[in-house]
Amino acid sequence: MSALIERQSGARHSIAIETTDAAHYAATRRRLSAAQRRWLSDSGFAATAGSFALLSDPAGKLVRVLAGVDPRDPLSALAALPCSLPEANYHLAAESVLTDPALAALGWALGAYQFNRYRQPKRAPARLAVTAAELQQLAPLVEATAQVRDLVNTPTEEMGPRHLADAIKQLGKTHKAKVREWVGDDLLKANFPTIHAVGRASHRAPRLIELSWGKADDPKLVVIGKGVCFDTGGLDLKSSDGMRWMKKDMGGAAHAIALAGLIMQAKLPVRLTLLVPAVENSVAGNAMRPGEVITTRAGHTVEIDNTDAEGRLVLCDALAYGAEQQPELMVDFATLTGAARVALGPDLPALFANDDGIAAALLAAGRTVNDPLWQLPLWRPYRRMLDSYLADFANAGASRHAGAITAALYLERFVPDGMPWMHLDTYAWNDADRPGRPRGGEAMGLRAVFAFLQNRYTR
Repeated sequence: MSALIERQSGARHSIAIETTDAAHYAATRRRLSAAQRRWLSDSGFAATAGSFALLSDPAGKLVRVLAGVDPRDPLSALAALPCSLPEANYHLAAESVLTDPALAALGWALGAYQFNRYRQPKRAPARLAVTAAELQQLAPLVEATAQVRDLVNTPTEEMGPRHLADAIKQLGKTHKAKVREWVGDDLLKANFPTIHAVGRASHRAPRLIELSWGKADDPKLVVIGKGVCFDTGGLDLKSSDGMRWMKKDMGGAAHAIALAGLIMQAKLPVRLTLLVPAVENSVAGNAMRPGEVITTRAGHTVEIDNTDAEGRLVLCDALAYGAEQQPELMVDFATLTGAARVALGPDLPALFANDDGIAAALLAAGRTVNDPLWQLPLWRPYRRMLDSYLADFANAGASRHAGAITAALYLERFVPDGMPWMHLDTYAWNDADRPGRPRGGEAMGLRAVFAFLQNRYTR
């Protein structure tokens, strides 16, 4: 949070940033001195989105920054500036064209993020002074986003199943929550067979981690995150290109952990259960084979059509266990299918929900906080694509059609009728650097779901 400081302590010696665009640039220029206007003309500044100009006083001291923005995209407006402007304290000028300074400040903070676990930071980011109220609102969101990014960016050797468990235990310690886990063969004894089957071939034991928090008489909320810490594809081995970035296959768990932290920090009136099935999908003599049939926790028999469709297997036991608690709502996050990326691209998480009212509320919350989602249908006729000739159904099928939908339909079988449930198929990754979106792990849908939960559960 060093990129944001409280205004009353930092604004006295801070430099104003005035945002402008082509429609307002003439008015902006009229407020400047003749020397400053001449400098803008000579430097070719035209108030295009992403551009900026440094303005000095007659003594040569930096006193103002003009930043060209697109007012329709306030989250990105200032995001490139923390690591571009000289290191100093800044504040958003009252004359700025942006109508949501808090969202612009959030973009600034997200743009200041650097993952420095393995190298020295390139530079310290510039700092933006905001009001105390804005800082209180933004700090948890910035920290939660950074946590998702850090967890996803960390290589598997240092972010395996035990490390995910350690992160949840630390979260539980911070918020006085109860944490327990089932590890290795304890999963079989406790009837989590699909989690065990996916993770048993790794040298690091699979596990299910559970965090419980809140008052027993508050509405029950279950949050689940797919924690596949590395995915080779199993015996249906991925190509080298397909395997290269599979350290990020625990991105759903990262989102769920960060969301649980936001919920507890905000003290939302819920009885929270966080569930993270944490495994590595590896290759060894005891690896799960194509053609095996597994009886899941819910009692459904599943034929393993493809060992690379493992995420839905670890999630289905967690969903069945979560449903046993009879929650008012279940939410799961997963980096589940490439098909969702083909359909929606890397920026839009796919939303599936069995309640249209809840889905509409979540989509509206996402638009409000500039964290968009896109709903895809639970088109139940496609269940036939997962038919099996010897089990209740398969975990995948021969058709490449509607892959994100069939994966969601698989998960839906483990949610009892009438129990509200939302599934987010999220990429959790930026393929390239963009303002506010550095290359690597990314939180996608996190702020939307938290805003939805705040609206739903605020007393």
